[in-house]
Amino acid sequence: MKTVRILQAAALLALLPSLALADEAVSELTYILNTFSFLISGVLVMWMAAGFAMLEAGLVRSKNVATICLKNIALFGVAGILFYLVGYNLMYAGVDGGFMGSFGLWSADDSAALAGDFSAGYSAGSDWFFQMVFCGAACSVVSGCVAERIKLWSFLLFCVVLTGIIYPIQGSWVWGGGWLAEMGFSDYAGSTLVHSCGGWAALTGAIILGARKGKYSRDGRVNPIPGSNIPLATLGSFILWMGWFGFNGGSALALGVASSAIEQGNVYINTNLAACGGMIAAMIMVQLIYKKTDVTMALNGALAGLVSITAGPAAPSPGAAILVGAVGGVLVVLAIPFFDKLRIDDVVGALSVHLVCGIWGTLAVAFTNAETRFITQLVGVLAIGAFVVVTSAIVWLVLKYTIGIRCHEEDEFRGLDLAEIGMEAYPDFQPVHTTNR
Repeated sequence: MKTVRILQAAALLALLPSLALADEAVSELTYILNTFSFLISGVLVMWMAAGFAMLEAGLVRSKNVATICLKNIALFGVAGILFYLVGYNLMYAGVDGGFMGSFGLWSADDSAALAGDFSAGYSAGSDWFFQMVFCGAACSVVSGCVAERIKLWSFLLFCVVLTGIIYPIQGSWVWGGGWLAEMGFSDYAGSTLVHSCGGWAALTGAIILGARKGKYSRDGRVNPIPGSNIPLATLGSFILWMGWFGFNGGSALALGVASSAIEQGNVYINTNLAACGGMIAAMIMVQLIYKKTDVTMALNGALAGLVSITAGPAAPSPGAAILVGAVGGVLVVLAIPFFDKLRIDDVVGALSVHLVCGIWGTLAVAFTNAETRFITQLVGVLAIGAFVVVTSAIVWLVLKYTIGIRCHEEDEFRGLDLAEIGMEAYPDFQPVHTTNR
């Protein structure tokens, strides 16, 4: 064994001159690994679009399932095109501490890397792809909240403005190096920039759109409207949970050095534990309050934990991550009936999960990261919330008073599958239609 070690040491000494000349190769390897991290993480985030679709398909009634599936894949297409046409440059090009970038088509510039200069760190295309799928995720939040009563094309027109203008501008304030970044606001993977942004837009839309027929009685009662497929909603939640590892892990923005690899590992662990904490806390809360455990609350509890940890998954200890997620799980159980008391109809609990827990997760960064100030986090939450609410309200109201945003009452009763797209998700199954169903 001693002889083997001596030979290994001699071989290493013999290789030292060649390793000294291989700095460029190491730099290229770092560039490749960082690019790969962006691409594979982006694929995982893109897979979350399937999770949103399945979750929402399971939580809406069977007469609206085909429509919600169409909306989810269509909004992803809208996000991709708009982020190319205007979104990326508006979010990242020349922000320089200001309030937005510049208008214009995105185009890749990898000429330096092709010439042997890898100082950019990763390819331009991998960066665009990774940022684009986040834009699509923000838009998906809106879909489930306003489901079952919104017109298809009105919704997609709103998505055009959200993904092309609203999301990129508020994103530029932090990730584009804008004024909030200058203040020290921190949002690692988007509790506010993605989830709360979508949540504020959804809240505004739900208020202007109004509740589904039969959801709230005149005497103040809330009439539950069960979803069509709990196994499908559960599958959607598992897909989202899996995709979140790319969402948070890829936001380390590097993989080519050991410190970045370690950071990604920590982020994965904290992301998973926060989801576990959120789910278990939600189950316990529901049992204590309602004396029964609700599957949908457990699903939303896991998602609440994921949203809560997204603003700061790298800094906390595993125990702290569980606590952050658990608080999110408690909040989601309390927030769902709170919005019902306000008669704000949220079909899938998107406001409670993405908006409420997005705010909590962003503020919680100040408790787990010594470099972040609570007041700065609060300013960022309020500023982004105000901007998204005002701009979203303008868009929703313009659509309402021009082409309309709500389907006819007869179409809502019959189901949007037949009314909007002329087909059903379950053509061999004919449910008994009641006032609520």
